[in-house]
Amino acid sequence: MKAFLLAGGLGERLRPLTLTRPKCLVPINGVPLLEIWLDLCAQHGITDVVVNVSQHPALVRDYLDRRSGPPHVELLIESAPKGSGGTVRDARAFVGPGEDFWILYSDTLTNANLTALADAHRRNDGIMTMGLFHAPVPTAVGIVECAKDGRILSFTEKPAQPITDLANAGICLAREDLLARIPQGPLVDFGLHVFPDLVGQMFGHVIEEFVLDIGTPAALAAAETTWATARVPSRRSA
Repeated sequence: MKAFLLAGGLGERLRPLTLTRPKCLVPINGVPLLEIWLDLCAQHGITDVVVNVSQHPALVRDYLDRRSGPPHVELLIESAPKGSGGTVRDARAFVGPGEDFWILYSDTLTNANLTALADAHRRNDGIMTMGLFHAPVPTAVGIVECAKDGRILSFTEKPAQPITDLANAGICLAREDLLARIPQGPLVDFGLHVFPDLVGQMFGHVIEEFVLDIGTPAALAAAETTWATARVPSRRSA
């Protein structure tokens, strides 16, 4: 199985750390986020990963050149950010006919059971299955409302008045049909320009394991103190 590991953002909220390194190489207790993600991908049978970067690409290339073991990683260097949706749209040749594929946000720190999410995805008929978690600050993330069967009834990016705390964890498994639903444009964001139009056609799966968006200095500090005890290997099946 294949995955897009999205790491093309500017990391503005994590400055000054990201002035000298890309966000995906920010360490959690000495281990780069990128390494944590690639190890998780390998654990759950993801064999091929595209990582996009627009900041400090030479550092990411150097890290990948020194890394051994699965998955196979292709580095996609962008001269400027395209947005999460724009990156996937423009690299659609990475996905073969009829293939499902992962969309993973590199600034999510998690030990999620990806196999359990994949099992849930196979049981539904949606264009995509979105990993969900209970967000501590719902106004800062994409919020969903789900039916009892898991079908997503609404999606709002960073709502001023959230109706739930169930949020996009930045972990999605999509069917190839999703690629045709990504609009053209220089900067296309999944949360703003794609997911709202898929309401009723995608399902949610609540992740029981550790999930933390480390996009801010406060969250990064929290990760340093909580990740060591939360980092229990996910099981291969639900």
